[in-house]
Amino acid sequence: MPDFTPPGPSAGPDKSLPKTGISRRCVVLGLALSAVNVFWVHQLEIVWYSACPSTISLYFNVIFTILVLMAGNALLARKRPRLALQPAEMLVLYVMLAISTSLAGHDQLEILVPMLGEYRWTMTKENRWHDLFGQYLPDWLVVKNKAALRGFYEGHSSLYTREHLLAWAVPVLCWLAFLGVLFWVMMCLNVILRKQWTERERLAYPIAQIPLEMTNPRYSMWRSRLFWLGFALAAGVDSLNGFGFLYPAIPSIPTRVQWLNFATWPWNAMGGYTVAFYPFAIGMGYLLPLDLLFSSWFFYWFWKGQNLLTAVMGYGDRPNFPYVTQQSFGAYIGLCLFALYMARGHLADVLRKAFTGTATVDDREEAVSYRVAVLGLLVGGGLLLAFSRLLGVPWWIGVAFFGIYLALSLAVTRMRAELGPPAHDLHYGGPDSIMPVVFGTAALGPQSLVFFNLLWWINRAYRSHPMPHMLEGLRIAERAAISYKGLFQVMLLAGLAAAVLSFWSMLHAGYTYGMATSKIGVAGHVFGREPYDRLASWMTLPVEPSPGGTIAIGAGVVFSLILLALRTTFPWWPLHPVGYAVSSSWSMSLLWMPMLIAWMIKLAVLRYGGLRLYRQGLPLFIGLILGEYVAGGIWSIVGVALQMKVWVFWPY
Repeated sequence: MPDFTPPGPSAGPDKSLPKTGISRRCVVLGLALSAVNVFWVHQLEIVWYSACPSTISLYFNVIFTILVLMAGNALLARKRPRLALQPAEMLVLYVMLAISTSLAGHDQLEILVPMLGEYRWTMTKENRWHDLFGQYLPDWLVVKNKAALRGFYEGHSSLYTREHLLAWAVPVLCWLAFLGVLFWVMMCLNVILRKQWTERERLAYPIAQIPLEMTNPRYSMWRSRLFWLGFALAAGVDSLNGFGFLYPAIPSIPTRVQWLNFATWPWNAMGGYTVAFYPFAIGMGYLLPLDLLFSSWFFYWFWKGQNLLTAVMGYGDRPNFPYVTQQSFGAYIGLCLFALYMARGHLADVLRKAFTGTATVDDREEAVSYRVAVLGLLVGGGLLLAFSRLLGVPWWIGVAFFGIYLALSLAVTRMRAELGPPAHDLHYGGPDSIMPVVFGTAALGPQSLVFFNLLWWINRAYRSHPMPHMLEGLRIAERAAISYKGLFQVMLLAGLAAAVLSFWSMLHAGYTYGMATSKIGVAGHVFGREPYDRLASWMTLPVEPSPGGTIAIGAGVVFSLILLALRTTFPWWPLHPVGYAVSSSWSMSLLWMPMLIAWMIKLAVLRYGGLRLYRQGLPLFIGLILGEYVAGGIWSIVGVALQMKVWVFWPY
């Protein structure tokens, strides 16, 4: 991102500083805070289904927690300076909490846990689930004890009984092992690519810049009047809206999304559109490059234009046409291919270093040696394939499935490292949705379809994907002179703890409130049922291969690569393939207008004031982000503490 360099001495890592270790107190505090954080996230996203912190790139619950810690730490520094946390420790806590939010979040374990009991609880003679696919569901990956599930779905019970704990023990342990292998594979990929993306291509890591600037004592943001102006504006608006929600007589300022529709044909073929003025999103947009800002809102209307042309040309009755999801998927794959092409020389060096020990690349300061990373990747990938074979999946389907999943993971990680888009969903665009489009369900077979169903929880969407947070953690370690090896170990520990805590928190919420009752938001039950309804549909009405969908995937790959070539050739080219990839999904449908507003502001600032004025205005927009995050965090805590609905600033 060429036009974002934070002001002050924090613009680059201080190479003169030795790498510092990670204190034991920091790790213990991080684990304790992770337990609170996971509980908080599940209260918001599952119990109340209101604020959804894990659906945006920069988690507001994590930023809020770090700000509270910084305020308390400032007081402690005056009374007991030796006990005060150092900036590097704050950053380690940030990384741990970000990882715990990712694994606990909207597109990870929040989906898996309800899935584990949904088959047995919802199975009836009428839906024929038992006849259609019951024989292919292994007892060691789902819970089939209906008596033990009654309390989970109806509530007014307790997880902490022998029957309940034993019913969940084997599936939970098996999924923990699977998640551990997947997490390890992601960590190895990050180690392999870190030097290329961070030191050779010098990617900007915009999202990681926020906690770095927050905790940097040499940066003057906290003394900036513009920062406090932005903070006061955003916090004031959210405070007013919060009280207005509780007391309707108090006027409010509409910032959240409003859904609108076109009334007449053919315009109504474009579907509804949204209007929103999220202050935090405008603030985040100011940090993004102009071409991504422009592309984020341009391609939002580009997709709607495709729907309009489809209706006008008489293709509106064709299922899924114009294959928007498949085009977006192709764009993600194109971004992955481009990233691997750019890293081809580095990857060759890594392989030579791993297998022969002779290469120009130096891995002495990496989190683990390249030999460990490459062998770890191969062993981890082998274990993932063994998992699929254990479920009766042909080897080529397992290779394709995990290959596509890791390609999407690399694409998400790369786009965040380079550009920091505020969201990256790709709803229903994972390998489990794409492979039936290409091959049809009959060619894949029932065991493969059940396998796809069981891994729905990592493919429904990619908003809370943990892999980019791991790489951003390594970037933070570089900038703050933290030991890569130490942080690598801490991230592994944080991931294991977050997984265990997430299972506990979800199961505790289910047995307390009832996952199928009105005391828990609709998402808890819907998340569990969605994949089984899809699986039953596949088994009842097989899906034929879709030539149109396959062509759309190829078109998405080619178009994204063309956009990359044009952007590389012509510096003025305004369209970025990342905007093409992310703009078709749910989150960007809410964020396109804030991106448009931020684009107009930033365009005017750079045109009439240049880079100097842009940097001078940066604290104002960081203030908008932190102000809304603080006010929103406070309101969410009030809601959890009082067990009542309150104002939420995101999503609606």
